[in-house]
Amino acid sequence: MAVQEGVVPEAAGTPEGPGGAVHRLKPNAIGLLGVVFMAVATAAPITAMTGNVPFMVSAGNGIGAPASYLVAMVVLAIFAVGFTSMAKHITSTGAFYGFISYGLGRTAGLASGLLATFAYVVFEPALIGIFSTFATGTLKDQTGLDVPWWAFAVLMLAVNATGTWFGVSVAEKLLVVLLATEVTILAAMAVSVALHGGGPHGFTFGPVNPVNAFKGTSAGLGLFFAFWSWVGFESTAMYGEESRDPKKIIPKATMISVLGVGVFYVFVSWMAIIGNGESEAVTAASSSNPLALFFNPTEHYVGHWAVDVMQWLMITGSLACGMAFHNCAARYMYALGREGVLPSLQRTVGRTHPQHGSPHIAGLVQTVVSAVLIAAFWLAGKDPYTGTYVLLAILGTMAILVVQAVCSFAVLAYFRKNHPESRHWFKTFTAPLIGGLAMLGVVVLLVSNMGAAAGTESGSLVLKATPWIVALIAAGGVAYATYLKRRAPQRYALLGRTVLEETKER
Repeated sequence: MAVQEGVVPEAAGTPEGPGGAVHRLKPNAIGLLGVVFMAVATAAPITAMTGNVPFMVSAGNGIGAPASYLVAMVVLAIFAVGFTSMAKHITSTGAFYGFISYGLGRTAGLASGLLATFAYVVFEPALIGIFSTFATGTLKDQTGLDVPWWAFAVLMLAVNATGTWFGVSVAEKLLVVLLATEVTILAAMAVSVALHGGGPHGFTFGPVNPVNAFKGTSAGLGLFFAFWSWVGFESTAMYGEESRDPKKIIPKATMISVLGVGVFYVFVSWMAIIGNGESEAVTAASSSNPLALFFNPTEHYVGHWAVDVMQWLMITGSLACGMAFHNCAARYMYALGREGVLPSLQRTVGRTHPQHGSPHIAGLVQTVVSAVLIAAFWLAGKDPYTGTYVLLAILGTMAILVVQAVCSFAVLAYFRKNHPESRHWFKTFTAPLIGGLAMLGVVVLLVSNMGAAAGTESGSLVLKATPWIVALIAAGGVAYATYLKRRAPQRYALLGRTVLEETKER
């Protein structure tokens, strides 16, 4: 199919859009490793480890934190079985939006698409908050310079906007470097502990005993943080239209992301705990400097230089994560825009750059929205970490977990009605059923532990409003889809339906 200036004619048999043609993303721009890197970047291994594990050890399931990662990996792998089965038939930049539309109908699809878009939209400013905190703290500790956090927020906004403008291949190259360095330093600590015989008390296996995932001060809180550490792994599906041979690449990339990240999380958190010693790890995580849980074994087994490097990589890791979320948000906006959910969106966020094939306008819109949210939290006097990062991350996580649960049930419904040749008792029935129920369980964990997860912001109005905001967005999607079905059936017919020949449902 010929492509000129980022525009292709609509596929035969698809409902005709308002413009008669749609803008598309640049095809064949990214391979298997590129998709994996983009997905793993949303998990931000160094941020997940240094930001979540100390809290899990001190206030969650104690030394059972690595075991909670093991439990989460198994659950998410089961979820991914159904998710990847559907990805073999549907390639959609809207990912959940497209999958749920095909499985449960356009109304559920639009509601889920809006929720997923909202989640990724708020994740970027959340990561800007933690990036700014890491940057100001590290710069002051190591150079004595006292730079206001908002300066780093502006820097990250500019970097993210630029990366999206020039296309996914540019973002991929930068993320490869950032991810490689952060994974290397965490692995250096973990491998050094292992090579030295497992810390002061040797190898102990309590931290990886699955039973210990359900013990501690608050096992539910620990398990929630474990699942939180994977948020964004499903973004592999968003890059289908830009990848080479998406029907093979996307399923592989998803499973690699889930299992690869899971094994890494379990190993690194386990070595960090036994590198301190089990009781000493709890003491370190509960101290005024909880990062000592990682800094202590790193300094002892690798060297002080590695602690300094780790501090800088915490900055670049959060930058990589924020950049990946920015790309995700832009692609969700683009997916909604090109299908004319609102006619004006097709002419704006639904367009792609004529040269780079990137969702450049959607990327700029996401930058503006992030800047507005950051400014609002700053004016409200919120700390960039305990306020902006924590509150927005919890809000976005609740939205995306709800969508993940709905997606599992969409897989069930889709294969019950379609593709009898692909139906399988485990892949298309048991796995998505278990995955969906487990995801609902994680949502319950989040709701019941929101106050503890928010820490000093437990009384915040934003936190109290979080479930209502999520419910309101979902209800708005249902209401608008119902309106379109009655008043604009042609536009309703396009909801969640990919409109490009090479990416349609098969």
